[in-house]
Amino acid sequence: MALPPTPQNPFEDVGPLDRQNVVALEAPAPSRARRALLEIIETILLALFLFLAINFVSARIRVDGVSMEPTFQLGDYVVVNRLAYRAGDIERGDVVVFPAPNSPEIDYIKRVIALPGDRIAVYNGAVVVNGATLQEPYILELQGGNYAERVVPAGYVFVMGDNRNNSDDSRSWGFLAVEDIIGKAIFRYWPFNNMTVVDHPVLLAGQP
Repeated sequence: MALPPTPQNPFEDVGPLDRQNVVALEAPAPSRARRALLEIIETILLALFLFLAINFVSARIRVDGVSMEPTFQLGDYVVVNRLAYRAGDIERGDVVVFPAPNSPEIDYIKRVIALPGDRIAVYNGAVVVNGATLQEPYILELQGGNYAERVVPAGYVFVMGDNRNNSDDSRSWGFLAVEDIIGKAIFRYWPFNNMTVVDHPVLLAGQP
């Protein structure tokens, strides 16, 4: 009885290189749905990377309260530079953001008035630093009352709100540790009709 013919191998007469080409041609191409899924994953990963990078160098805060009027109003949104004091020094007049000393879950925004080693006092509403009276065009009104002279210790600053008579600041809870500062306020981006770079006037020009 005759045996059935042996099935012919379709690759029997194909060289190794040609065989690779045949296999490659026969491999199914990625489906359109798979390509779309990969693009979505890549977009999400890129967005996550950008989000983490932006949050590493900056923060965004909402101004709650009136302590910084007229510079900031209730509901303003401000960009804060987290790296400002890694590359530079704090200066008098800087507007900084930090956790409230008595309520760390809340962020405060205040102005730096005196630096480590400075002598700070308030006489009849006028702020005096190292014996010189500050010219402060940014305040809402003069402070009522006095503040006895004190020396700012190393590693600390003295901060005050621009609305001197409605601000919880260094006059009530003491000096602010530099290491507790989140960053420097640099830009108000909301409301849109009041977008502006935050002004940091030079106080006591010529003094270190």
